[in-house]
Parts: sequence; C-alpha cells; structure tokens
Amino acid sequence: MWELTSYAGLFLIAFGAATVLPAQSEFALVAMLLQGHYPTSMLLLVATAGNVLGAVLNWVLGTYIEKLQHKRWFPLKPKQLHRAQATYHRWGYWSLLMSWAPFIGDPLTIVAGLMREPLWRFVLIVTLAKGGRYLLLAAITLGWVPADAAG
Repeated sequence: MWELTSYAGLFLIAFGAATVLPAQSEFALVAMLLQGHYPTSMLLLVATAGNVLGAVLNWVLGTYIEKLQHKRWFPLKPKQLHRAQATYHRWGYWSLLMSWAPFIGDPLTIVAGLMREPLWRFVLIVTLAKGGRYLLLAAITLGWVPADAAG
C-alpha cells in the first residue's frame, strides 16, 4: 500500500510541476531512485505521465486563454505570454521540445493550446521532451552516465 501511495505522490508532484504551481518533481524522482526500492522504469513512467498530463492541462487552459487572461488569478503576465507566443511563432511545434525547461516550458504549453496545436502532436513532442529529461536525470543519478558527460 505504501508503494502505491509513493507512486501517487510522485505523480501528483510531477503533475503540479508541469502546471504553474511551484513544485520540483526532479527532487522527488531522485530521492525515490536513490532509495532503490522502486523499479526505475516504473518511476520514469509515473513521473512522465504526471508531468505530461499537467502539460495537457496547460494546453486546455491555453485553448481558453483569451477568455481568461483578464482574470486576476491568471498566472501569466501579458509580457510572458507575448514572449512565449513569439517563440512559438518562430519555432512552431518544435519549440515544445523545450517544454521540460524551467520558466519557459509551462508558458510554451499554454501557448500551444492558444495556437491550437493538435493534441496528438502536442502529447507526442511533450512526452519526448519531459520523458527524455527524466531519463537523463535517472541515468546521471544511477551512474549510467557520468555527470560531467551529461552537459
């Protein structure tokens, strides 16, 4: 039962980290990897699924952004939204490969919804980006790749 609760916690942290909530799923993933009690593949699957579903929530919000951006609670400032739109216009859907990155990733996923990016392509690219980040993090944490070789 505790294992299921641990996976649920990782999922929720990863989900929240993909939204505008201040959360860092990388710390939770590394802590669970270092414990050695959980299969690495399952941790990567749970973290990636949570993070991608959080990004899908952003995409959905982006489809309604024009109706919501004047609300007081809206998380993006007009300048942030404009910068993300400009990046998206320049690079198109390939900019979603940066969806894993702090500070720019969340606005990009919202802008993808605003720009009516097809959901299937959004999910595919975001899964590659976010899953790749977690895989690299696991590889470094578990010593599969030396930390100095990763960048």
